[in-house]
Amino acid sequence: MRLRNIPGSRDVIAESEYVIHDHRAVKGCWENVFGNDKPIRIEIGMGKGRFICELASLHPEINYVGIEKYSSVLLRAIQKQEENQFPNLKFIRMDAEEIAEVFAKDEVDRIYLNFSDPWPKDRHAKRRLPSRQFLSRYDQFLKKDGVIEFKTDNRVLFDYAVEEAKEAGWKIDEITYDLHNDPKMNEGNIMTEYEERFSQMGNPIYKYIISR
Repeated sequence: MRLRNIPGSRDVIAESEYVIHDHRAVKGCWENVFGNDKPIRIEIGMGKGRFICELASLHPEINYVGIEKYSSVLLRAIQKQEENQFPNLKFIRMDAEEIAEVFAKDEVDRIYLNFSDPWPKDRHAKRRLPSRQFLSRYDQFLKKDGVIEFKTDNRVLFDYAVEEAKEAGWKIDEITYDLHNDPKMNEGNIMTEYEERFSQMGNPIYKYIISR
């Protein structure tokens, strides 16, 4: 379960130099934020930041933006960043439904969705990050040759995501129903906290990479 109620977490976030505090003001201006024109990749629903912090460490030639809704979870990512101080990593605390207000056309070249909330009730389907509603949002700022990478251990959510991608006119470039036993797709795989936990329980990890 996600941590959501650590006292003082919002104060830490409000004072952090690693957090973008007015996310609408940076749309189209990310070169100014990072001080360079390197490619931008984002993780939506980054949790405690293990995945995106490791990416930032491995790829200094890429700029990363981690997006998380819950303050007490984002706090953990900030703590990691305070230890490492990666110059190519920033965070935003926001609801993902506002994502198209943060990035301008062609400003992002890759989106990572890792172990997203499944929102199991049908009436909440449009809140799922791989839904056609969100794919439409991503389409507004993802470069033409950009891709989305989605990982989960939830087979129902994954099957839904695959169908939504097809219905929305996206192409499935690569897909696996057992990531850790797929030599090609698992090469260079970076595990999230949830991925490590679920795989240790014996759950297969599902992944796709899609483009338009």
